[in-house]
Amino acid sequence: MKYTKDHEWLRVEGDVVVVGITEHAATALGDVVFIELPEVETVVAEGDEVCVIESVKAASDILAPLDGEITEINTKLVDNPSLVNEDPTGAAWFFKIRIDDMSVLDALMDEDEYNDLIG
Repeated sequence: MKYTKDHEWLRVEGDVVVVGITEHAATALGDVVFIELPEVETVVAEGDEVCVIESVKAASDILAPLDGEITEINTKLVDNPSLVNEDPTGAAWFFKIRIDDMSVLDALMDEDEYNDLIG
């Protein structure tokens, strides 16, 4: 898994990258009550707002960690946003994105570097 400074995790599955938020981010948000996901086939650029997540504490934007095309969304989150609190790095993935160049993942943090960041 790779990690961003915005507390997103990325996992490669075949030719797509699965994106979610880290346990640290889920804990900081508190109880998640609403999630707005992007449309499938949306083309995004790194830094674009792709999701909105609302908790009892705050609303936050989830930004695209990479340039690419959204290929799938996790519709289970719309019906059950608390899944983010229950299983943030597993069942609560947000979207899958197809990117042109997998080597861009090399610039992201590994688990040790991310743990140093949140230290």
